Amino acid sequence: MSSPSKRREMDLMKLMMSDYKVEMINDGMQEFYVDFHGPNDSLYQGGVWRVRVELPKAYPYKSPSHGFTNKIYHPNVDEMSGSVCLDVINQIWSPMFDLVNIFKVFLPQLLLYPNPSDPLNGEAATLMMRDKPA
Repeated sequence: MSSPSKRREMDLMKLMMSDYKVEMINDGMQEFYVDFHGPNDSLYQGGVWRVRVELPKAYPYKSPSHGFTNKIYHPNVDEMSGSVCLDVINQIWSPMFDLVNIFKVFLPQLLLYPNPSDPLNGEAATLMMRDKPA
């Protein structure tokens, strides 16, 4: 089994070789920004968000922390901090997942299928439940 630092390097390289723009913070491998495009067939299609990612020393055994740095109006994203409420990353993370999963699967699913019953942005959740087209 590879060490966490080797895995971190491999996952980061895989993310950098994918379709995402990755910008390192402080020349380290612990913190970086990823430009994330809103998924097709969603209200967010055509938008680009910058997501800050921090990898803990225990990555991949401990989930990365991440948050939107520019504004996004969504029931499961805190409008002030940009933090994301997403069970698969926050509570049921597994070393089987990697960084590309976050941007190709988890965040697109969050934007396509918001969960207004577990909000970080109560205003957006209420609006979604009362008047979804708005």
